Amino acid sequence: MKGYIHSLESMGAVDGPGVRYVVFFQGCPLRCAYCHNPDTWELNAGTEMEDDEILAKMLRNISFYRTGGITATGGEPMMQLDFLTSLFAKAKAKGVHTCLDTSGVAFSDANRDKIDALMEVTDLVMLDIKHIDEDKHIELTGVSGKNILEFAKYLNEKSKKVWIRHVVVPGITLDDKYLAELGAFLKDFDNIEKIETLPYHSLARHKYEGMGMEYPMGDTPDGTKDQAEYAKKVIMDNMK
Repeated sequence: MKGYIHSLESMGAVDGPGVRYVVFFQGCPLRCAYCHNPDTWELNAGTEMEDDEILAKMLRNISFYRTGGITATGGEPMMQLDFLTSLFAKAKAKGVHTCLDTSGVAFSDANRDKIDALMEVTDLVMLDIKHIDEDKHIELTGVSGKNILEFAKYLNEKSKKVWIRHVVVPGITLDDKYLAELGAFLKDFDNIEKIETLPYHSLARHKYEGMGMEYPMGDTPDGTKDQAEYAKKVIMDNMK
């Protein structure tokens, strides 16, 4: 099956457990102000590739990925559900650990059957919750966050292993009120293996400039490791 791919990374170290073969899917409906990859937004663009071709590239060096596996990221991989499911099914058939890095924005009752099929061949979901507040989520990403939170609940119902990711942005998500609300939302989930708070950085500014786009974050200061650790503590304290 064919899909649209932005790029491939052969030695991903922060995209799930172990060393990962990382597949960047093309296309995303979100317009996150701090997005690192605005070049992945456009749908039906990028390079058209066969899932067999992608998997073959990984399997040539399978010894590197024995403690890791394959990660689908983006863009938003769930915008190409059929292709993603086919890729993961073929990876699982070869004994490869599969990890989905997603915002969950593509989740809906209308495509629940397809998502059920995807989850059958997905070992781990890294779910990026952008903002817990609906109005702030729309302001930050341009779209509603309701589907994302519903997807989080769905994953818990499925007992699917999840790593929660949350970008810590000074003046936006670095807020005790919202961090506490996020922790309270996650409190009763029993499928969460890890909480990752990631400090915002402005390294993508050059991409926007190169694409002739204004950088949405302006002069927002980069987040720090200490701020990320503080945010994680607030979230986890409110999960108790």
